[in-house]
Amino acid sequence: MELNGEDSLNNDGELMSNGLIPVALKHCPDYTYSSVLAAVQTCLQAIHFSPSAGAKVLVKPNLLKADSTGLCCTSPVVVEAVCECLLEYGCTVTVGDSPAFGSAASVARSIGLTEGLERLGVPLITLDSPACVTFASGNSIGISRSALESDLLVNVPRMKAHTQMRATFAVKNLFGCVSGVRKAIAHSTHGDKANAFRELLVDVALALPESVSVVDGITCMHKTGPSGGEPYSLGLIGAAGDPVSLDTALYSVLGCTVDEMPLWGELQRKNVRGAFQEQLEYVLATPQEFDAEGFILPFHLIPETFHPIRLIRSGLKRFWKRYLCP
Repeated sequence: MELNGEDSLNNDGELMSNGLIPVALKHCPDYTYSSVLAAVQTCLQAIHFSPSAGAKVLVKPNLLKADSTGLCCTSPVVVEAVCECLLEYGCTVTVGDSPAFGSAASVARSIGLTEGLERLGVPLITLDSPACVTFASGNSIGISRSALESDLLVNVPRMKAHTQMRATFAVKNLFGCVSGVRKAIAHSTHGDKANAFRELLVDVALALPESVSVVDGITCMHKTGPSGGEPYSLGLIGAAGDPVSLDTALYSVLGCTVDEMPLWGELQRKNVRGAFQEQLEYVLATPQEFDAEGFILPFHLIPETFHPIRLIRSGLKRFWKRYLCP
């Protein structure tokens, strides 16, 4: 990467014998569907994933915005493979996100996700209908009821560089469960207050129902982000029973330090389980088995706050794309 014990629980709430959190990392060189499906199945089995038959599962990919390259969103192949695995477990599956611009349906069409979901009979929703959630930190925000009322969240981020966080994976992707323009408002109200916005990201991730994270690291975005970056072939599929542990593993894959990664630093400051390497057990490949040489992350980070003019423009774009654009 270049800069530009005894009490632990698995995802089913069962005690792990060695006190460590299982994280599964697997090589997957390309987006051939059979290869991705096999990699996702292997990773989920390796972390002892066993949801209840009939569980109401929300699959939460990154559907940032319509993009002809699809690079700023989770690959539709990975999303489809995750959904197929869940259906094989007997789960009731829905895919949803709250994009920065437009609806989940419009973004899904632009990246080629619609066809795969139709093949599987999996519905797609925009994560609206918020409920106000207040956290112990004193923060509060509107989170989609579809996320809050699910039995299980399966969080499917793409590995990306980010100009505010340097890199974002599973924890940041769960912020997409916040409905609509509330995300942009949160940037404006918390982004210029020391670590307040990062604390909000952690609050949201920890307030959601039980979750499992599966990362699309086959082709990542590097140099800049969350959009407009360039592709980087890493060839990785990974999974963990919580977003924090998976993020910690991925920071290690990229050779990052806590001082370089603002969100990782916040997770450790709050002493969140899974934010420390010594708490993880790699049950398949180790981070050192992946070659991330030449993966470039932003050197200078931009402020986490949004200027009011940007917020107004964002709101107008969302309105246009959601209600007026054919």
